Amino acid sequence: MQFQTPLLPATLLRRYKRFLADIRLDDGREAVAHCPNPGAMLGLMEPGSRIWVEQNDDPRKKLKFGWRLSELETGHLAGIDTGIPNKIVKEALQTRKIVGLGDYEAVRPEQKYGRNSRVDFLLEGDRTTYLEVKNVRLRRSEDWAEFPDCVTARGTKHLQDLTDIVAQGDRAVMLYVVQRSDCNRFRLAADIDPSYAQAFDIARNEGVEMLCYGTHISTQQIQIAGPIPVDLSLQSLF
Repeated sequence: MQFQTPLLPATLLRRYKRFLADIRLDDGREAVAHCPNPGAMLGLMEPGSRIWVEQNDDPRKKLKFGWRLSELETGHLAGIDTGIPNKIVKEALQTRKIVGLGDYEAVRPEQKYGRNSRVDFLLEGDRTTYLEVKNVRLRRSEDWAEFPDCVTARGTKHLQDLTDIVAQGDRAVMLYVVQRSDCNRFRLAADIDPSYAQAFDIARNEGVEMLCYGTHISTQQIQIAGPIPVDLSLQSLF
């Protein structure tokens, strides 16, 4: 997925009200940018940090800048837009870049299922597959990517819905997409949301498949990369 317009470097002044951020562009202008991420964003919103924003000229949009990337102290990049994983997964499904998810006649996004839920992708072929996508942005130690970064009742519900899908005889897959270039392993942040970790354990034991993929991130585009190993040793805590 390529960004629609070239990203501009800026300095983050503060993030507030979940969806707003005050920024200073490199030419000295200050502006309010849209922050497309309602999560905790631990380690990605320190005042004074370098970020990358996308400018738009859409007269219908009140805010003319959208925050897309955070530049880490190590020089690595992290994508903060929660809408991007679904876009790059759709591209990857269409080009058959995700192992085990390439032989489908139709890829249908945002289909109703479960308990008043919408699955991110319904894959139709010889066997129907329900695919849920989660954006991963948390890193606290070494090269571990972790999910979630805050309590997510909605995420727990999705795991329960996928567990029900397997019980009905269909295939269910949870795909974690790591929007960071500094992580090579994935695990759950069970200390942040024990209920989610417990639902993960139940879903995995009942047959929900757990996948994780990395991303190639630059100031021009974000694309799906290769698979990242999922650590299961910390899940049996309950």
